Formats: sequence, C-alpha cells, structure tokens
Amino acid sequence: MPLSVGEALVQALKSRGVDTVFGIPGVHTVELYRGLPGSGIRHVTPRHEQGAAFMADGYARVSGRVGVAFVITGPGLTNALTAMAQAKADSVPMLVISGVNRRASLGQGFGLLHELPDQAAMVRALCPSFQITAPEMLEPVLTRAFAALETGRPGPVHIEVPTDVMPLPAALPRLAPAALPRAPEAAALAQAARLLDAATRVVILAGGGAGRAEGPLRALAEALDAPLVQTVNGRGLLHGHPLAVPASPSLEATRALIASADQILCVGTEIGPTDYDMYVLGGFPDLSGMIRIDLCPQQLARHPAACRIEADSAAALAALLPLIAPRASDGAARAAATRAAARAELASLHPAMPHQLRMVEAIRDALPGALIVGDSTQPIYAANLFYDHDRPGGWFNAATGFGALGYGPGAAIGASIAAPGVPVVCLIGDGGLQFSAAELRVARDEGLPVTFLVWNNAGYREIAEAMQAVGVPVTGCTPSPLRLDAFAAACDLPFTSVASTPEALRAALDQGSGPRLIEIRAD
Repeated sequence: MPLSVGEALVQALKSRGVDTVFGIPGVHTVELYRGLPGSGIRHVTPRHEQGAAFMADGYARVSGRVGVAFVITGPGLTNALTAMAQAKADSVPMLVISGVNRRASLGQGFGLLHELPDQAAMVRALCPSFQITAPEMLEPVLTRAFAALETGRPGPVHIEVPTDVMPLPAALPRLAPAALPRAPEAAALAQAARLLDAATRVVILAGGGAGRAEGPLRALAEALDAPLVQTVNGRGLLHGHPLAVPASPSLEATRALIASADQILCVGTEIGPTDYDMYVLGGFPDLSGMIRIDLCPQQLARHPAACRIEADSAAALAALLPLIAPRASDGAARAAATRAAARAELASLHPAMPHQLRMVEAIRDALPGALIVGDSTQPIYAANLFYDHDRPGGWFNAATGFGALGYGPGAAIGASIAAPGVPVVCLIGDGGLQFSAAELRVARDEGLPVTFLVWNNAGYREIAEAMQAVGVPVTGCTPSPLRLDAFAAACDLPFTSVASTPEALRAALDQGSGPRLIEIRAD
C-alpha cells in the first residue's frame, strides 16, 4: 500500500530524529495520526494546544533537538500561538504542524469548521509558515522547514496541510541530514584576538546561545582571567567557579563590573531589556566597543560592536582560544566582589527577595542536578536577578522575553521527557497555575518525575505590588486560589503543604520524586 501524505510526513520526522510529538488529535488531523502508532514516535496528549507547544519548548531546550507539536486547524493553531511566541523570544526550535481546510475553500469565507480568513498569513507575522498543497511538495517543504529550524537563530516554524491533501498517496521524502554549524571567519577571529590581547580587564557576557558551549567558554574565561556574567538563560554555566557572576546585568553591581572592563566579549546574548534593563532605568554601560559572537546576522547588526563573529558559540570560542595569550589579573577578585554586592542588592529592591532566593537555593540543594522550570512568580523573579544553578541549561522560565503566564507545567513536562530520570521542578505561582492547571494530569499519565511547586500567595502579588508602587488602586489581583489539596487529589498526585522556610521545603523535597504537588504557603 502506498503511503499517504500524513504517513510519509510522520516517517520523515522519524528519519530526522524526532522521537516525541505533543498533540491533541481532531477531525482535521486524523490523517496525520494514521502513521504514528507504527513509527516509534512517542505521542503525548496535553490538555490544551498551548500546553502542547509549551511542552515542545521545554523538550527542545533540554534535548537540543526540535520540539514538535501537532495541532488542529483554526483554534488549535491559535491556541498554540502564545507558546510559539515564547519560543521565538527565547530562540527555541519548535515545529508546529497543523491542518487547514481543503484547498478549494481557502480564502473563500464559506464558514467551514475551524475556518480562518488566512491561517498561514496570521502565523507569518510571527515565524515562517509553509503549506503543503500537493504530495510532491512534502519533501521541499520539510527541507525548507528544517533549514529554518537549524540554520541561524532558531525559533518556531509552522507547516500546514490541507485536509484534502493529507490522505493523498505520497513518496517518502528524502531529507538531508542537519547542516553543520557555520564556521567562524578567520579574519574576525584574528581581530577578536587582537582586541582581547590588548585588554587587561575583560568581562564576558553569556546568554542562552552559550548554553551548550560550557567547555570552551570555561577555558577562554580562565585564559583571559575574565569574570563571566550570565543572563537568565545562561545560568548554570561555570557553577561555583571563581569567575562566575550569576547576576542580572540589570543590577547596579553587575553594571559596575561591566563599566570597569576595558573589553567586553558577548556570547550568544541578544542584549534584551528583560535581562539588561529589567527596571527600565536606562544608563547601561556603553558596549559599542564589544566583541560579539552570535549565530544570527540580524542580531549582530542590532547593536554597534568593534568585532562581530557570526558563528555557533562553541565553534567560535574553540577557534578563538588558541589565538589568545593567557594572562593573570584580578578576575576572580572582581567576580567575588560583584557576587557579594549583587546578592546584597536584592534586599534594596524588595525586602522579601533574599528569602525568596534562599527558597530557590533550597530546591537546588535538595535536588542536585535538577532542571528547574519556572513560571512568572515572585521567587523566579528574585532568582533571575541572582542565582547560581548547578547545571548548564537547567534553569529557564517565562519571566523574561515574551513572559507568558502558565508556561511552567507544560515546559516542565517536555523537559522531563527530554531528560529521562532527571528530577524536574516546576516552580509556579497559584495565579499562574490556573492558566494551565489541567496539564498536571499529563505528568500523571506519563509517569514523569516532575515536582510541581506552587508558591501560594493567594493572587497576583507581583502585579499588585507593581500597582501599589505607582499609586494605582489594586484591582483584579486577587483571583481565589485553588484548594490545592483537593486539586492534587483530582489529579491523583501526592500532596504536601509546607511553610515558607528553606528547611520545610528541603524536608518535603526529600520525600519521593514525583509526579507530586507541593504547596509553599507564601504568606
């Protein structure tokens, strides 16, 4: 029997290393599912299409591979758009495959089920969108989609397949293997080496694009004796190292370190405001003389720089290292002073922040090597300002960049599937939990060792305090929280409620591995 377009698409995904798909089937995607049972690809069923795409996001961040979601035409895709925008903001490779109505109906306004005026145009405002309108288009569309996912800055990509194309007979696509990372240009490397050799007080700024380059990054920082400042998505690099500065560039202490440098090396960071100017104060030190390494030419062009290297971070750092003359300076002392000052600065920003940081550190200490996936909640904001995680890529959240509430549960589930056996913690507020509470059942369905930690302050406390700070009457910030004991029972999850102390939290985390729900009584 010949393959259908749907079956051939699934086999092509398998040939490119896809081992998991997150999706909710519907009448418009039935033919996409025909080939899944015999493909060896795991299918995970979320409770909402936004959850499917959040799961693909968490899976991609942890695995380093493309996260894939199957969604239905119309509302399935619009539900996924928020998560696709989060992936766009954080450079996460995500492939969303949807249905679309039959070819002859597109743009006609017949009022068909799930109809949109122009579904692909809606998505193209955010990311590339490709349409398979005939079986022979399957191979070129998949080739273009994976090229967009794997070349330059990653992000979401969309493919739509009309319902009358999915069942048509098709040949199995022959897809080329993933392209090798772009090699850095020798002239740019030589220029960077000259600039670094002329400097005596180098500071390195590392973002999420450096997350898989810890080895060469460590070697280069040590050769330059340079403090290494990590943005939120760069946390976990050089954990516990004397040169590590796990502090936000929004802090005055970190800015002082950057201002004192005579050369800045930026690696895999977009220099975005949610990392570099969280409080919208302006006054960031001048970086126009920096050396910048990034995969994306558009990113490289967005800020003045003395030297730009368009390349994968690991490849560029490894090529740069032998060109550098090692030196000794006061890098460790500068880093230590900055760490101490940055941590002390938290109390001046909010009196509760030091305690919130200690709670996050209690999670790390109780579960060494865990992945901590955060939502927009107070302890996440505190730790985004200062926190040293113990593994690269093991700390990520939606409190920067696009900032989608409800991100945590789905992303934690995807992360757990990508890293079997590794403890995963979802740290979320009681308000954020209600955006995606149903996804907790997926962890039970899949038997995943995810601990859902709910910071329960009975509302949107972060927003309420922002209103108070500018004299706006607090309105709309007290949605009643779930009764978490009953909710955990409804999800068939073990439940513990603890006081907001590091000791109580560590004791609760020591009991089992999940799936489970632990409430932290923040008040």
